[in-house]
Amino acid sequence: MIPRYTRPVMAELWSTANRYRRWLKVEVLACQAQARLGRIPAEAAERITRGAAAMDIDDAFVAEVEEVERVVRHDVIAFVTVVARRLGEDGRYVHYGLTSYDVVDTALSSLMVEAVDIIRSGLDELSTVLADLAVRHRRTLMVARTHGVHAEPTTFGLKMALWYSDSLRNRERLLRAREEVAVGRLAGAVGTYANVDPSVEAYVCEKLGLRPAAVSTQVLQRDRHAAYLSALALLASCLDRYAVEIRHLQRTEVREVEEPFHEGQKGSSAMPHKRNPVGCEQVSGLARLVRANAAAALENIGLWHERDISNSSVERVIIPDSTTLVDYMLARFTGIMKGLRVHPKRMLRNLEATGGLVYSQRVLLALVDAGLPRQEAYDIVQRHAMELWREMDEAGGPTDEEGRPVDGFHERLAADPVVRRHLGPEALAACFDPEWYLRNAGVIFERLGL
Repeated sequence: MIPRYTRPVMAELWSTANRYRRWLKVEVLACQAQARLGRIPAEAAERITRGAAAMDIDDAFVAEVEEVERVVRHDVIAFVTVVARRLGEDGRYVHYGLTSYDVVDTALSSLMVEAVDIIRSGLDELSTVLADLAVRHRRTLMVARTHGVHAEPTTFGLKMALWYSDSLRNRERLLRAREEVAVGRLAGAVGTYANVDPSVEAYVCEKLGLRPAAVSTQVLQRDRHAAYLSALALLASCLDRYAVEIRHLQRTEVREVEEPFHEGQKGSSAMPHKRNPVGCEQVSGLARLVRANAAAALENIGLWHERDISNSSVERVIIPDSTTLVDYMLARFTGIMKGLRVHPKRMLRNLEATGGLVYSQRVLLALVDAGLPRQEAYDIVQRHAMELWREMDEAGGPTDEEGRPVDGFHERLAADPVVRRHLGPEALAACFDPEWYLRNAGVIFERLGL
């Protein structure tokens, strides 16, 4: 099942025809290995190799396999039947000593390796965009929010640096997931190599860029696949977090950033003024599917004895879907970030919207440094802060109904005799300098190599 929004490379990777091509490759390599052991004639293996190379795995081939499958009710048997037909007499050597999942699991691993490499390439592109935004907006002041409430000054570049750092961890997780799933197995019906020599497995895996599993049953153990899907779910969840942040920052009351809105684009069928964060909402929605698929992958770990088939139907959906969805989400979100509209003036206005309350900790520490007990300093600063909140609530903002500014936090503190006794005008004014909050930001950029 391939999602509607699919990039061509990933769509082709998971197409039915390409799956059969990969199965055929495993079968041919196994024949070559069997010939090296003398289990099948070397001439037959050579003819099988040539015949497979000339074989068109196209719509007609797929249709023929489906026709056979309707009778035998087994996709690998149907596939082998069609391949054998096309190879003629030598077809009897195809699938020699193998069980279905010798082919299916080994081919699936090689496809999953290719898929994660495509995803990693997309993540690298996003990382480059995030690094550029981090450097470009290194000193673009904005207010940080905790619990959704204004906290202290930060910069938009630091927000982007955080996302860039996330992308580096996601890349490492993808590499670990790739390593974990880059294994094959051609060990026979229950993993004992009863009818196939271990050297066949070693040969096939080497040619496919895989390594043999140290031990298997009839299948590779599904904790590998669960780790892979979990890495994708973590990446999707990070993209979801970024998308949620942009959605919050694009709200009309905030409007610090906006995802791109293109010429001719419409935001609403009813309201012509609308510019909605639909791309980010899409990313958030698709992340839910990827997380659900990871949960299904975890359920697949518990198979009966040497295997049952309960994992098979699930994996036909969740592995192509999750890789395709994450590939699409990366492309979609990278496009959003490339065209992101950043509004520094609005960021400054929002930073100043609470009349200086965001500098409360700086004042608190300055009073403590000046000799005031911490609890007393905290009570003084909090009392003035709460009074300012109350007046702004009554006025509907930092100005009253006539447009006159409500006394800000700085003015209130300057009028407090205890504060005046401990902090002179210059010392108090220094507490309201947003640049003070950036004095150590360079350390973060150095750590990230930005």
